[in-house]
Amino acid sequence: MPLNRPQKKPQPPSDLGKIKSIVAVASCKGGVGKSTIAAMIAYELAKDGHKVGLLDADIFGPSIPTLFGIHKTHIYLDDQKRIIPYEHDSLKIMSFGFLTGDSPAIMRGPIVSNYIQQLIHQTAWGELDYLFIDMPPGTGDIQLTITQTARLTGAIIVTTPHTLSLVDVAKGILMFEKVDVPIIGLVENMSYFECDGCHKQHDIFGTGSKHLADRFGIDIIQKLPIVTNDKKSIFDIFTKEMLESLRNHTLHALDNKEGSKKEIPNVSFDAQNISLSWPDKTTLKIENRTLRLSCGCALCMDEITGKAILKAEGIPDDIRAEEISPLGNYAISIKWSDGHSSGIYPYRHIRSLVQSST
Repeated sequence: MPLNRPQKKPQPPSDLGKIKSIVAVASCKGGVGKSTIAAMIAYELAKDGHKVGLLDADIFGPSIPTLFGIHKTHIYLDDQKRIIPYEHDSLKIMSFGFLTGDSPAIMRGPIVSNYIQQLIHQTAWGELDYLFIDMPPGTGDIQLTITQTARLTGAIIVTTPHTLSLVDVAKGILMFEKVDVPIIGLVENMSYFECDGCHKQHDIFGTGSKHLADRFGIDIIQKLPIVTNDKKSIFDIFTKEMLESLRNHTLHALDNKEGSKKEIPNVSFDAQNISLSWPDKTTLKIENRTLRLSCGCALCMDEITGKAILKAEGIPDDIRAEEISPLGNYAISIKWSDGHSSGIYPYRHIRSLVQSST
């Protein structure tokens, strides 16, 4: 008599299908203020009347409970055995920190991935306009689990202008590109310090984020200053005008991302040129070698100084594209005949090259 296979325990239904937009807030680099930015965006949108959820996906270092001052809370389940999120001024919040408190999470990768999936699918989010996911640092199993588990609308990247932050953040952007998650925009935290006496803005960490935005063809949503954190709440450290600007620019970037999905050009290439043609009949044509020489990847440009290290004499005159892939709706990646394939070429960068050559 054959043995009966053990029956899998039925899982409660997921609410992800009821969420209009799922947005990852990521940096790849720790300590740049990613969780703070995620919390502020979500809270500001919730105050504005939107239905918003915030998921703290950092299992090993959850920050959201501390940011909202939620130090002791009980976890309840609904009649379908789903986790009921904590509500803070109409913002729905879920964090692994609610389960562990001050205790460290000591566990291996596969278990962490299971917990992440449970937090995403087995939380009773209900109908939401936006679910923001505060991503953990890095580009490993947890990040891939999230991108494969949730239908991400896109990612907001948080960085500081410091070179070391930018190097790691660039890796995060490339990770999202490889898993087909479009970049919504860049938030530059600790962008400048404003002097109390003269009110002049000082770029203490430099202006490297502009190079990062140009390299990947993404927009800077907001620049936030360095401020002293002597307030009772994180929502008091920035001015009302700054928070409103962050909220409005985020909504604008999300709307633009949704509205421009169809604005992807048709790309063709031959032995001499690469041509791009948009639905509105706009066309661009650029020589292969000119575009190859303009590559801004880490192999062709010094990440510290931003100066080109690619030598023109090292590029064959007959260089040509072998494969071209669109990245979101703002850039293309190219596999060249010399074996180079790590470059990203934003449409606005190509347009600038064409205009400068005419």
